[in-house]
Amino acid sequence: MDTLWDNIEKLSAVCRAAGAHLPDEELKALQIGKVAEEAGEAMHALHGLKGLTTCGDDHTWSEVQNDLVGAVIAALLAVHYIDPTGARATFDEILHRRTRRGREAATSA
Repeated sequence: MDTLWDNIEKLSAVCRAAGAHLPDEELKALQIGKVAEEAGEAMHALHGLKGLTTCGDDHTWSEVQNDLVGAVIAALLAVHYIDPTGARATFDEILHRRTRRGREAATSA
């Protein structure tokens, strides 16, 4: 069974092939922009869920989750674009550092 990172590597290869005509730095920048786009779609779905859109879009929590996962996938792809060989280790190190407070709170509880 493929792991999350196996899937990200495969998707990255497909996306990089599609963007092969672009310089590497431009691909990285565009992928980072994709993260913002996907997050914006999640926000739009949330607005629709709360009845705050003027276009009459009704949304569900499932749609919000779908767009949030799209943002996560886009972010993991961006991390992989920046450093294909070190993406997993970089992610693990940052996740460990950024979740320290949660681990400490769980230990003291």
